[in-house]
Amino acid sequence: MLRSSNPILSKKDAFTPAAPNGPGYAPYPGPYAQNPYQQNPYPQAPVQRDQGRMTFDDVITKTAVVMGLLIVSAALSWVFIPDALYLPALILSSLVGFGVVLLVSFRRNVSPPLVFVYAVIEGVFIGMISKLFEQWYPGIVIQAVLGTFVAAGITLAAYKFFNIRVTSKFRKIVILSTLAFAGAMLVNFILSLFGLNLGLRGAGLFGIVFSLIGVVLAVLNLVLDFDYIEQGVAIGAPARESWRAAFGLTVTMVWLYVEILRLLSYVRR
Repeated sequence: MLRSSNPILSKKDAFTPAAPNGPGYAPYPGPYAQNPYQQNPYPQAPVQRDQGRMTFDDVITKTAVVMGLLIVSAALSWVFIPDALYLPALILSSLVGFGVVLLVSFRRNVSPPLVFVYAVIEGVFIGMISKLFEQWYPGIVIQAVLGTFVAAGITLAAYKFFNIRVTSKFRKIVILSTLAFAGAMLVNFILSLFGLNLGLRGAGLFGIVFSLIGVVLAVLNLVLDFDYIEQGVAIGAPARESWRAAFGLTVTMVWLYVEILRLLSYVRR
C-alpha cells in the first residue's frame, strides 16, 4: 500500500492492486450453486472483468487534459470576468476549489466529472490571481508559467535520469515539512484577520525565504508524486487510478505556480 504527502495520492486504497476476490471478479460458484437439486461436479471458473492497468501514458494524457481544461478556464476568466468581480471570484473559487479537493480526496473512486469540475473552478482562481498580480507587475505571469513548467520538467528529468529513490526518511521529512508549512500559513492567515502579520507573506527577506521554502516543498512533493505513480504502475494499479494521479499532479502544479508567482512578486517588489 502506498502513501504520499499529496492528499489525493495518499488515499489509503489508491494504487492498490485488486485482490483475487475483490471487485472485478465474479464470486466462485461451487457445486450445486445454480440448482441445489442438480449436481454439477465441474464448477464454473471465476470470471474476471479486466478493467486494464494504469500506465504512464494514461497518466500523462489525463494530466494534459486536466491541465488544458484548467488553462482554458483561467484564460476565459481573465477575459470575461469584469474587474469589479475578480476579487469575489478569486475568494469564492479558492474556497470552492478547496472543497472539491477534499471531496475528491475522500471518495473511494475518483470521478472524472469531479476532476473536470475542479479544473474549471481552479482555473477561475488561477485566472483571477494571475490577473491581479499582472496588474501590479506586468509580465510576471509569463515568468511564473515558464518557471513552473521548467521546474516540473527539471524535477522529472532529475528523477528519471539520476534514478532518484524515495526513502522512508525522505518521505517523512517532506511530509512533516509540508504540514509545518501549511500550519504556518494557517496561523499567519488567522492572525492577519486581527491585523497581525508574521511577515510570511511580504516583500521582506523573511517573506522571500518563506516563499522560496514553499517552492522547494512543492518541487519535493512532485518527486513524491512521481515516485508513487511509478510504484502504482509497477504493482498494476487499476486504470481508473490514472485519474487520481492526474488530479494529484494538477493540485501540486497549481501550488507550485502560486508559490513561484508570489516569489517573483516579492523579488520584483
